[in-house]
Amino acid sequence: MLRLILLVFCLGLPLLAQMPRGFYPWWDSPVAKDLNLTDDQNRQIRDIVKEYRTKMIDQRASVEKAEVELQDIFNEDNFDQRRGNEAIERLIAARGDITRSFSQMSLRLRAILTPDQYHELMRRRPNMQPGNLMRELQKRNQNGPRQNGPGGGRQPMPQHPPQQ
Repeated sequence: MLRLILLVFCLGLPLLAQMPRGFYPWWDSPVAKDLNLTDDQNRQIRDIVKEYRTKMIDQRASVEKAEVELQDIFNEDNFDQRRGNEAIERLIAARGDITRSFSQMSLRLRAILTPDQYHELMRRRPNMQPGNLMRELQKRNQNGPRQNGPGGGRQPMPQHPPQQ
């Protein structure tokens, strides 16, 4: 029974690792084209996203590492609650760091938009229903590298090993 509870808890962890409600990469979506951004605004957006990209990649890796460490502790036969609590604190800190960075980047991006552009962005936001963002990002990853925006030239990581 305890193993079942732990399994359910561990399977639910990825849901908590999603971006904060209301955040989505609008600068790398069709919405950005509809905002009538100037060339200078596009340049500023690219520069800000580029400035945060490496930091957020590292922070995302820290979150994933903390999640794996916690899962490993849960899976140990000789369960150590102290080590589990320490792993939870590392996970909380890692998630806090990435949320802080994404929020700071979003604030800087907001400062670039005119009030009309921001209102249009907010008007279009309801189309991003909870869960749709993760599916959209996964779909983009499976469809190949993006041509522009953060991580533009990176190859997607395969989701499953190739079939023989």
